[in-house]
Amino acid sequence: MPGAEMVLHRRISLLLFLCSSPLVNSLIFLWLITCWSGPIVFAAGNSTKAACDRRCVANDRVEKELFSPPQNDNCTIVVNITSIQYQMLSFDTKGMEMTSRIKINMEWMDPDLGWINERYRFPTIILPVDKIWIPGIVLDNGVDTTVEPYTKDVQVRRDGTVTHAVVLFTTVSCEINLFSYPFVTGSCPVAINGWSQKSCELKLQIADNVSTVPSSGGEWQVLSVNKIVDSSERVYLEVELSINSFGAVVTLILPSVLIMLADLVSFALPFEGGERNSLKVTLVLSFTMFLLILNDHLPNGGRCSPLLHYHFSFCLVCLVVSMLTSIVLTRLSVEDSFLLCRRHSAKIHPSNNSKTQHDSLDQEKDTGVITRKSGDLASEVASLQKIVYFLENLDKEVEEKKSQVAFAYRLDRFCFGFFLSIYIIYVIIIISITRTDICKVNNLDFWHNSNFGDYHFYYLYGDP
Repeated sequence: MPGAEMVLHRRISLLLFLCSSPLVNSLIFLWLITCWSGPIVFAAGNSTKAACDRRCVANDRVEKELFSPPQNDNCTIVVNITSIQYQMLSFDTKGMEMTSRIKINMEWMDPDLGWINERYRFPTIILPVDKIWIPGIVLDNGVDTTVEPYTKDVQVRRDGTVTHAVVLFTTVSCEINLFSYPFVTGSCPVAINGWSQKSCELKLQIADNVSTVPSSGGEWQVLSVNKIVDSSERVYLEVELSINSFGAVVTLILPSVLIMLADLVSFALPFEGGERNSLKVTLVLSFTMFLLILNDHLPNGGRCSPLLHYHFSFCLVCLVVSMLTSIVLTRLSVEDSFLLCRRHSAKIHPSNNSKTQHDSLDQEKDTGVITRKSGDLASEVASLQKIVYFLENLDKEVEEKKSQVAFAYRLDRFCFGFFLSIYIIYVIIIISITRTDICKVNNLDFWHNSNFGDYHFYYLYGDP
């Protein structure tokens, strides 16, 4: 059967030709693999996909236990502070301390946390904040600082960039010029910085993105918060503050002015009866109470002690002098001297003297009647002379009393004019002093007093 053999020969040749082609061989190989182990391969592929999700990558980074900071060749860690949110919680005027809440968003590079050279396709993952290294932040002028993570997770990108946010509850020492209190505006620095120990350093690069959160800080208000770079390239936040003066004016300044005005008007009261003295003693006691309130509210010392301290001291001295003056005038209206050792009789009021004199006159009249009954003319003449002498002395004492009272009133008018002129001069001096800047403070002295040459510990700063 030559025809059948020819056909078989052609088929074998065609099969050999197809088998010799690389493309056909690949297709045949894939077909055979698919037919023989297709289900197993797909199962394995599904298992690999399930094991390499975001959690798989995150767990792989957690297992590395990267609790130490990333350390490159120069042992420098650069942390970029992308934004700062500032909120003042309170300001202690007496202790000159400011309590704040500061939210800081920051980024840094940790190559060991990245997977850019691996087959994982995820752009970001989430890691627990307590499973990796987190940079520490130092406040140079901080009295008490507490750092808390804003969330319990951090975000890590493919290249190893870590994004995290922390919240600082800090109390900083801040000296503000209170000389013109309560009309005060000032600034308080918040020095958020990195650290350096020997050859390694943590360098902060603070951006200009600083925002404020409205808050009720009592009488103090935040005007603005700005990033400042001084001549030594030190970076800090400058918090501009001002006082709402309404409360201090109503509780301190206005009562003191009204008390001094009441003391000045009290000169219109008569001083003989003692009503003026009682009023002045009440004013002194009332002013002492306001002085205690002032001492509890404002600092007692410092380079720029509030002018209000001197004002209250001056007013208290004037009130006491005015009270003593009124007491002396009351004494002079009764006696010719205010010294007790020079009092010769117990003359307290003219009515008492008149009563005594009338009693003596009655006695003399009775004596005269008895004398006339005896018929002794000489004795009667002597009695009449005594009566005339007594009446002359009585008129003389009344004139002396009127003269003493008139002198006391003249002296009282002089004292009123004296105190009025003193108060006017004092007001002019106070207005002049408050318009001049005679006291200045340096809020950055905590840097000036530090030792920048310390080999073991010094601060570094940087800008983005």
